Amino acid sequence: MSRRELRDLHIELYPKAIEMVKLLKEKGIDYLIYCTYRPNIEQDLLYKIGRTMPGRIVTGKKAGESMHNFMIKGQPASKAWDGVPLIGGKPLWNMEIMDTTGRKMLHPVWERVLEVGRSLGLQSGWDWKGKLREGAHWELKDA
Repeated sequence: MSRRELRDLHIELYPKAIEMVKLLKEKGIDYLIYCTYRPNIEQDLLYKIGRTMPGRIVTGKKAGESMHNFMIKGQPASKAWDGVPLIGGKPLWNMEIMDTTGRKMLHPVWERVLEVGRSLGLQSGWDWKGKLREGAHWELKDA
């Protein structure tokens, strides 16, 4: 089962997670890191969704390919986390909203989350090129 313990993050990513939560809190945004290390068996299960199992594709990475699967000397050392801002204690999963003209735009809270993460030298899955963009996913640049 996926874990959410910050101690399961890679030594280079751990302080950035702490700083991101702190900086967002200073901006009035509660932020939940809900996935750090993910075992390979779960990664393979997620990879099957939208391919050989019902649902829409949620990941482009098989077991061992995801930054969530990284280990050092048999211990979790995830080079990625997934996180979501909370509004009134509830996750704000939808990153986009409609403006008054009916065009999609980035939700202002997510804009601030992306701004803070990028300022820490992190890359969001929102910035990936292609169909599958994971805004909740954060990893070290050039990891």
